[in-house]
Amino acid sequence: MSSSATRHAVTSADRAGAGDGTGSVELRSVRKSFGGVTVVQDLDLSVNPGEFLSLLGPSGCGKTTTLRMLAGFEQPDSGEVLISGAAVQHLPPHKRDVNTVFQSYALFPHMTVAANIAYGLRQRRGIDRAEIRSRVSEALDMVQMTRFADRKPNRLSGGQQQRVALARALVNRPSVLLLDEPLAALDRKLREDMQVELKLLQNRLGTTFVFVTHDQEEALSMSDRVAVMRNGRIEQIADPYTVYERPATAFVAGFIGQQNFFDGTVADGGRAIEIEGGTVLLAEPVTTPGSGAAAVRVAVRPEAVAVTEAAPTEPDGSANALPGTVAAVSLLGDVLQYVVHADAGHELLARVPRRQAGRLAEGARVRCSWAPSDVHVFPAEATPRAPIGSAK
Repeated sequence: MSSSATRHAVTSADRAGAGDGTGSVELRSVRKSFGGVTVVQDLDLSVNPGEFLSLLGPSGCGKTTTLRMLAGFEQPDSGEVLISGAAVQHLPPHKRDVNTVFQSYALFPHMTVAANIAYGLRQRRGIDRAEIRSRVSEALDMVQMTRFADRKPNRLSGGQQQRVALARALVNRPSVLLLDEPLAALDRKLREDMQVELKLLQNRLGTTFVFVTHDQEEALSMSDRVAVMRNGRIEQIADPYTVYERPATAFVAGFIGQQNFFDGTVADGGRAIEIEGGTVLLAEPVTTPGSGAAAVRVAVRPEAVAVTEAAPTEPDGSANALPGTVAAVSLLGDVLQYVVHADAGHELLARVPRRQAGRLAEGARVRCSWAPSDVHVFPAEATPRAPIGSAK
């Protein structure tokens, strides 16, 4: 797989239409309600030509409604939708230079793969048969399905059907491709393979991709930028590294990956946080409004937590450390995951590279510690706690 740096070096000079704005997407103060419930709230979003942007968030956050407004299947109550610089919010789907790939492949069962791909072209005027054959052949080659051209969909695997759905959308050469959780129905291994293929395909084509998913790993692995949505708004939009390493809100911190959360109060002029059973030192002081000990929530990622053996009765008054007992051990490929019940009542999750992990068994006395640079601090009022091991 290409590195991110190589990928941008290849595509930055080759984005189709980047100079004239072809393939750009913009939402301006877009709002949408259903039955008096607002699901998209004054949303502003810009997507660059040739960019792979993912809309990520839990069910009900407004990501699919946003995509449907781009596609033309829903009209905004207010605001503007622009594709390639032109306002399209009042245009039907077939008059927008976009195509949509859905979770359900919606292939015609009585048609061959080639006929499914050609269907949209045959509905358009001005495209002769030779041009249709050429473009279908190109699309089949693009998704590596040439040898299946004469098969019917019921003789294809799920991944192959998804490739056909992609080819059917791409054969029209849209400036923007919209993808609504297209990999959700695939098994894990096939889904991971298709993630790589999608990323490489988009890299080669230079087409703008707007991808909707609730799967954080999917979004992080493929996207140039990720827009994390909550309650119809964008909580943070940035490149995957920034979203993961520097979450803007506690919601983003908890939704992207997993976190150990501790409630506490600011101490020592903002240089430390007092939590139940210990003190958390910070790499940089935090500022809080007013005076006194402000309530905050501290977040530390599991991979930042070191787990070492401790004496059975060893007290530990160290900062950024909590003693406890191993409650569970799980092997996650090349990573060992420990669930530790801290003496102070916290439940900690730690993930350690398998080759670096000690042989700690359930019931072992341990010390969990972390560096000040791995601590994130958020206001207490907007920080829903996610249980350890919960799906993200």
